[in-house]
Amino acid sequence: MEHREDVRRAVPGRVPRWLLPGEFLAGGDGTPARRTPRDWTADAVTFGVAVLLGLVASGIVQRYDHPPDWQIALDLLLGAPACLSLWWRRRHPLLVALLALPAVAVSSSALPAVFVLTANLALRLPWRRSLLVLGLYVAASLLGTLLLQGFDADGVSGVAFALAYYLTAFACGSTLRARRLWVLAVRREADLERAAHARRLADTRRTEREAIAREMHDVLAHRISLLSVHAGALAYRAEQSAAGRGPGLDGTEISESARVIRDNAHQALGELHDVLRVLRTDDGERTTPQPLLAGLPELVVEAGAAGQTVEFHDGLGTDAQPPRPQLQRTVYRVVQEGLTNARKHAPGAKVTVRLAGRPGSDLTIEIANQVPTGAPAPDIPGTGAGLTGLAERVRLDGGRLSHGTADGTFTLRAALPWAAE
Repeated sequence: MEHREDVRRAVPGRVPRWLLPGEFLAGGDGTPARRTPRDWTADAVTFGVAVLLGLVASGIVQRYDHPPDWQIALDLLLGAPACLSLWWRRRHPLLVALLALPAVAVSSSALPAVFVLTANLALRLPWRRSLLVLGLYVAASLLGTLLLQGFDADGVSGVAFALAYYLTAFACGSTLRARRLWVLAVRREADLERAAHARRLADTRRTEREAIAREMHDVLAHRISLLSVHAGALAYRAEQSAAGRGPGLDGTEISESARVIRDNAHQALGELHDVLRVLRTDDGERTTPQPLLAGLPELVVEAGAAGQTVEFHDGLGTDAQPPRPQLQRTVYRVVQEGLTNARKHAPGAKVTVRLAGRPGSDLTIEIANQVPTGAPAPDIPGTGAGLTGLAERVRLDGGRLSHGTADGTFTLRAALPWAAE
């Protein structure tokens, strides 16, 4: 029971039923599993072949050994049930094998069916039980051979044949069992690896969202605190004026205060969508915000100092209204991740960085590098956490991120909406 429970726990739920050894097929309450159409087909073919070969074996024995009529009748009488029992070998491997013992001893027509039953033992039962039944098979076969053929040369040859026959059948079943268990282990490892990879991606997305949530909190707290200060000052001046303890507010001051409050409210709403990027350390101390587009030349210089050859094309122009700060930071992060990817996966390769776009359209970033000669070109390169987090950032900015290899060149491309002011 311990062996069976250990094996069941090791089997993933998505493994095809036909692939499992016999003890895996029982349900949770111990009842046998249903027979599939594939099982019916295999059993019908096995039964037909066993009957045909059994008749051939019986005919050979009758032709060369000339047994008495009673022995021929007994041979066929025991061989027929042995062949029929093949239909139940999946659900009751041990019972069927034990009931076939008389046929093993004296029936030549049961030899093909017994070969299948012996292999079935090794495939579907724990090795201790299967070896015990194999011993009974060998003993019954040797006893029957010696009783029917005697202790002469023919009897010794029959004993050697029986021993080799059953050991071969048992070896076939054991080999098939080992192969199926190996396939199960490989599939289970693959399932575990896929689950672990999915968890890593989920953790990456969650970390990115938590960082963005911290930025949102800081930005909104800053803007709303400005609103509170201006509204509080306006209320204080009005109260002082009403109490006669200060000069009254003229129209210009009221208009200016209202304009400041309105502007800050608009900026707070805009930055709520921008989700400004302000990183924090674990102890809560603020660090310098991520650079904007102005930091890209310095990023390229740093990459060159690290040994990369970077060709930078800035097609945005200097006369256009610069993008909003969050968009600039996202562009910077895309370029930074692209250079990092090229440095990791294509060391020494030339990297081309292109920026293009105009207000009212998309701002596009493209980072391309040659794939090293001899290196495989995966269908989805860079499925690690870096590109996963970057894709999440770009998506939250309303953009699209794509990457792939074509004609020996890996290209990372992002398109971000650039709203006109």
